[in-house]
Amino acid sequence: MSLAAPTMTAGRTGPDRGTRIGVGFVLLLPALLALAWSYLLPTVQAVWRSTQRDQLLGPAEGVGSANYEQLFTRGFLGDLGSALLLALVPLLLALLVAPVLALLADRAGRPARLALRALVVLPVAGYAPVALLIGWRLDRMEPGTMLDRPLATLVEFTAVTGAGLVVAVATTAFLSTLRGRPHRRDALPAALTVAGLLMLGIIALTLQTFTPTLITGNSRTPMTYVVLQSLQQMNLGGGSAAAVLLLLPLALLGLAATALLLLTRVRIEVVDEAVTHREQPHGAVSKSAPVTESTGDRQARIGLAVAGAVVVAVMLWAAWPWLRRSLRFTNETVPMPSPDLSGMLTATWLPTLLSAVVTVAVAAAAGFAIGGLRPLGRFSELLLLPFAPWLFVGTGPLAIESYLRARDFDQLNTFLGLVPPGWVSIPALFLFTVLFRGLEPRWRAGAGFGRAMLAPAAPMILLVGLVTWLVTAAQVLWPFVVASTPMYRPAPLEALMVYARWGMRGDELALGAVLPLPMMLIFLVAFGWLQVKYLDRLAVRVGR
Repeated sequence: MSLAAPTMTAGRTGPDRGTRIGVGFVLLLPALLALAWSYLLPTVQAVWRSTQRDQLLGPAEGVGSANYEQLFTRGFLGDLGSALLLALVPLLLALLVAPVLALLADRAGRPARLALRALVVLPVAGYAPVALLIGWRLDRMEPGTMLDRPLATLVEFTAVTGAGLVVAVATTAFLSTLRGRPHRRDALPAALTVAGLLMLGIIALTLQTFTPTLITGNSRTPMTYVVLQSLQQMNLGGGSAAAVLLLLPLALLGLAATALLLLTRVRIEVVDEAVTHREQPHGAVSKSAPVTESTGDRQARIGLAVAGAVVVAVMLWAAWPWLRRSLRFTNETVPMPSPDLSGMLTATWLPTLLSAVVTVAVAAAAGFAIGGLRPLGRFSELLLLPFAPWLFVGTGPLAIESYLRARDFDQLNTFLGLVPPGWVSIPALFLFTVLFRGLEPRWRAGAGFGRAMLAPAAPMILLVGLVTWLVTAAQVLWPFVVASTPMYRPAPLEALMVYARWGMRGDELALGAVLPLPMMLIFLVAFGWLQVKYLDRLAVRVGR
C-alpha cells in the first residue's frame, strides 16, 4: 500500500501537515526506543557504576570520585592523547589523498571516474582487519618490534587495517560533491563540509581502537583499558569511569558533526547520469555538445592512471600476507582440534546479519520520518539532536553495561548473545535523513512516492545494510566480551585466539575463514554495481 496515495492533496503539495506529524512520529518511535535502550540507559548506568567499587561478584560499594582519581593518577588522559596519534595516517589519506583522486577522476571524464569507483570497491569488499593484521604481523614485522616501539607499531597497525576503507569512503564522498556542478569551484563548500565530517568521524573511531591492541599487546589505549580493567581485573568501577571519560569526547565530536550538518543544510540529491562539467564560453553548460579534449584532461588521465597503479600496488602489497593464506580453512600446525568450520561461519555471519537488518531498517524509517516527512518543517533536522551525542559511539564504550545485560538475560555463549547490542545504527540514521532531505522536494512537487523517494533510496538502504553487515562481522570486541568458548567464537576472534596461543609458529594459520572468498565475491559484485550504477548519480549539496 502506498503511503502517499491517501494523503496527497491537489497533486503538488505532498502529505498534509497532520499526516506528516502523525506518520513521522510513528516511524521515529522505534529509533527513539532503541536509542533509550541501547545508548541512553547504558550511559546512565555507566556513570552510576563509575562511582562504585564493583568487583563483578558481590555487592557494590559507593566510592565517589575515587575511580576517576585513580585514572588521572595512572595517566588515562595521556592515553586519550596518544590515541589521537592513531588518526594521523587516516586523516592524511582522507583529507589529502582522497580529494586529489576525486579531482583527477572528475577531470579525466566519466570512464576514468567509473574506473576509480570500481577500484575503491576492492578494499571495502575485502575488509578483513584481523586477517590483514595477522598476515602483516607474520610476514612484515621482525620479532621484538612491538616491544621496541609499541606506539609506532599501533599507529602502523591502525593504518594497515583502515587505510583502504578510509580512502574508499572519502573518495566516494568527494566525488559526490563534484557531481553535477557547472564549475568545480562550486563544490568547495560541500567538499569542506565532507572534510569536516570525515575528520570528526576518523578521530572518534581511532579513539575506540581495539582490534590492533589485542595483537600488539599495547594496553595503553582507552578502549583496551575499559574492557580489560572491567573483565580481567574485575574492576567494573574503574572500567566504567574510563568508559565515561571516553564517552565525553565522543559526545562532543558527535554534537560538532550534528551542528555542522544543521548549519550547512547538507543533503544528497540525484543528478542525471549525463551531467558533466563541460564548461563552455560565458559559463554555459552543455550535456551534448562535443568538446575537444584539453591538455588538462589528458594530464588528469595520466595522473589518475599513475595514482591508481600506486594504490593497487600498495593494496596488494599490504594484503598479500593474508591473500596467500586466504584459501586455508584448517590449521594443521596446531595439535588441538579447530572449531567446526560451519559453526564458526554461522557465528560470524548470521548474528551480524540479524543486527544489520534491524539496525538499518530502524534507521531508514527514522531517516524518512525526519528528512522525508519533515514533521517540524524547516526545523525537522533538530530531531537529530537526541541522537547526536552517540553519533560516533560504537559498541566499545558501552560494552561493559551491554555485557552485564547479556549476562543477566543468560545470553553469554549463545547465538543471541553474539548479536551486537545496538538496535539502531545512528550513523545510518543521519545518512538516511540527509538522503531523504534531498529527495523530498521532488515528492512535494507532485512526483509519486515510489518514483521520488522509494526508488532512489532503496539502493542506499541495500548499500548501508551490506556495509554494516560486513564491518560488524569483521569486529572482535563484542564476541571477545560474550563468547568465551571456541564453539561460539566468530572466525575473526578465533583467528586472534589461535595467533595468541601460537604466535609466530602459526605460519600456516588459516585465515580463509575470516572473510571467505565466496562472501568477498558477493560483496565485490554488489558494491561494484552500486558504486557505478547508483553512487555515481548522487550529489552532495549544502545550503538552501
